[in-house]
Amino acid sequence: MTALASVPDAATGHGPRLEVDLTAVAANTRLFCSRTDAQVMAVVKADGFGHGAGDVARTALANGATSLGVTSIAEALALRAEGLDAPVLSWLNPLEAAYDDALAADIDLAVPSREHLDVVVAAAHRSSVQRPARIHLHLDTGMARDGAEPSAWPRLCRAARRAERAGLVRVVGVMGHLGCADAPSDDCNALGRRRFAWGLEIARSAGLHPGQRHLAATAATLLDARSHHTTVRVGAGLVGIDPSRTTPLRPALTLTAPVVTVRRVRAGTGVGYGHTWTAPQSTHLALLPLGYADGLPRVASGRAEVLVRGRRRPLVGRISMDQVVVDLGDDPVQPGETATVLGPGDAGEPTVAEWAAWSDTIEHEVVTGLGSRARARRTVLPAVASHLRSLP
Repeated sequence: MTALASVPDAATGHGPRLEVDLTAVAANTRLFCSRTDAQVMAVVKADGFGHGAGDVARTALANGATSLGVTSIAEALALRAEGLDAPVLSWLNPLEAAYDDALAADIDLAVPSREHLDVVVAAAHRSSVQRPARIHLHLDTGMARDGAEPSAWPRLCRAARRAERAGLVRVVGVMGHLGCADAPSDDCNALGRRRFAWGLEIARSAGLHPGQRHLAATAATLLDARSHHTTVRVGAGLVGIDPSRTTPLRPALTLTAPVVTVRRVRAGTGVGYGHTWTAPQSTHLALLPLGYADGLPRVASGRAEVLVRGRRRPLVGRISMDQVVVDLGDDPVQPGETATVLGPGDAGEPTVAEWAAWSDTIEHEVVTGLGSRARARRTVLPAVASHLRSLP
């Protein structure tokens, strides 16, 4: 099944087209499930890494994932609004976040500090829902980022146990994160595993019994069985991105754009702002209606390519906000034909990995950046939408 997302030109109804292949998401989910005895939490933050959170979530759940993960409460509430009733964990929220709404929607909450525990407890006091707040205590396992510092962990566990005895919370999980999982021999990972094991022991000594214990994300799920525990969190891997570059996954995204105009130019013609490229000989130039406002990294100017009529052709001149120029040579391309900007690579088109290399970044940034206008106008083909609604 393939979900098609189009970004139409306001005047003509035609424009760049974003295609999300949900069969790839399904295959990737099944692969991750086959690599672990743990349950798979499908992480669909950042609108499913730019692929559509609801569609990716439904597909992952239908193919072996058992729960969902996002960062903000707003993302979690959006999943509930789409009718998804699977367990959802939200793990990155400021103290003033909408905890009351989260509890009403039966959303699990990560608790990285005593201050966060206090606001969740206060929300539980106010809640009319006759159940305790489900929380996952979050330990910093070596990234100095999110999660409680080890020095604060014992106090947090004791406070959580008091709130649990009072019937206000239920500590259902303990979580951490590995900073170097794509390099499994790095000492950072050994430290993270030891610290997580210590954190679990402290939690148990405080009287807590977290049923869900999760440390591994995509790379560690593929490379480090020692970090799997009861649950693994897989996000980028669902859509075909392997940070470790060890496992063939199926990319799920294809971006195409129509040729707007074609012109023949003489040798010496400068193209785009600053004339950073000048035609070395007479050639044909095609204009495509997308640019850095659509997520094409400007830093890829002078490096990137697209596929036109089965051949790779370079983008020339600077990538502009709304348009790019392609050097066609003598190919007889006509306005209205389609250029493939990126895709799985099956037909020779550039991949997300190549765009990341051209942009000196990672694939995650490329796919999540294809969002400002494309995701706002994404549409799903009716047959696909009907099928997705029928999934469990």
